Amino acid sequence: MSLQGKHILIGISGGIAAYKIPELIRLLKKAGADVQVTTTKHALEFVTPLTLQTVSGHKVYSDVFAAINEHSTEHISLPDWADLMLIAPATANVLCKMANGIADDALTTTFAAMRKPVVIAPAMNTNMYESPATQRALCELATWENITMLDAASGELACGTTGKGRMQEIEQLIAAVEYALTPKTMTSKHVLITAGPTQEAIDPVRYITNASSGKMGYSLARACFNRGAEVTLISGPCPTQTATPLSLNFYPTATSQRLNQIDVVSSAEMYKTTVDAFPKADIAILCAAVADFTPYETADKKIKKQSGQTEMTIRLRTTIDIAATLGNVKGNKLLIGFALETHNEESNATRKLKNKNLDMIVLNSLQDKGAGFGVDTNKVTLLYADGTKKNLPLLHKQEVANSIINAIIELS
Repeated sequence: MSLQGKHILIGISGGIAAYKIPELIRLLKKAGADVQVTTTKHALEFVTPLTLQTVSGHKVYSDVFAAINEHSTEHISLPDWADLMLIAPATANVLCKMANGIADDALTTTFAAMRKPVVIAPAMNTNMYESPATQRALCELATWENITMLDAASGELACGTTGKGRMQEIEQLIAAVEYALTPKTMTSKHVLITAGPTQEAIDPVRYITNASSGKMGYSLARACFNRGAEVTLISGPCPTQTATPLSLNFYPTATSQRLNQIDVVSSAEMYKTTVDAFPKADIAILCAAVADFTPYETADKKIKKQSGQTEMTIRLRTTIDIAATLGNVKGNKLLIGFALETHNEESNATRKLKNKNLDMIVLNSLQDKGAGFGVDTNKVTLLYADGTKKNLPLLHKQEVANSIINAIIELS
């Protein structure tokens, strides 16, 4: 979901992780959001009002009795203004206050008046996090309908120990904001998505592959997850695996929704894993760039160049067509394919749509500047089984993913 034009209210309590919040504000504003800040007084021991005001462009609300105008106080007007409140870091003190209805400072009074989505990111020492009082507060708040409760992360803590209690990274917080703001229009759906390239081994050190980054498939997985779907992502080897947070680290009792990622390497592994997962899916989106050919044989040792050798021939065979296999058994399931073409784009994609019994195919061309492998943007055409089509402009791949999912929802 785009954050363009969204009003985000950030609540900062008195923990060392508060030093990360100015960068969070900068990234939210870069994404198009308008950001305001409320704090506890102790939060201002870790980050100054001037810093927060400079990066947000707004006065910082830390005084319960500071008035915006003669008719309104900020702990009421800010919840009215905000589309979402993000409380980060949320200390043990603030969590226990919020869970028990205590509103005695700027942050907690604002929270008490908030009836829109709230994301909470705990951060504290491990012993404080594991204390019965903190865990009761987390469990209580996680049951509230408007709250998305994140779990604390594990790692090195400011106190010098290692354990659970770190605030989730900024990228996870932004992903959680997008998740909480997205209408849950796919809560009853299980979506199967394939992404990335495959690698077809020639010998232990060489393989045949393609330039797919997996960005489009991962964007689709996030779009479906944000809408409440159960997602199974089958991913070939791609750098996006470590670059993009997909599934959120929810507090254990907060939700049962999960994004299950299965990593594979070869086209044979992609085929078996996808076919095995297909029966449970309502929708399958085949976005992976699966190799069409694989070596007949894989050498068990590195193939050495011989003295005087000037050429080498590798005999290839076709791989099993995943889309065609699923198209033969899909029944009432929706089956969506992708086609990256270099020539005769629409006719080639239409042939694939019909031959493989797809409900829709997403066509993109390497002839379009800014589209294809390895870039953050894409320009696609949606071709439907009934012969209609829809052209999308050049967009960020996450926006393309949202448009594709909107089209799929209309089909379902």
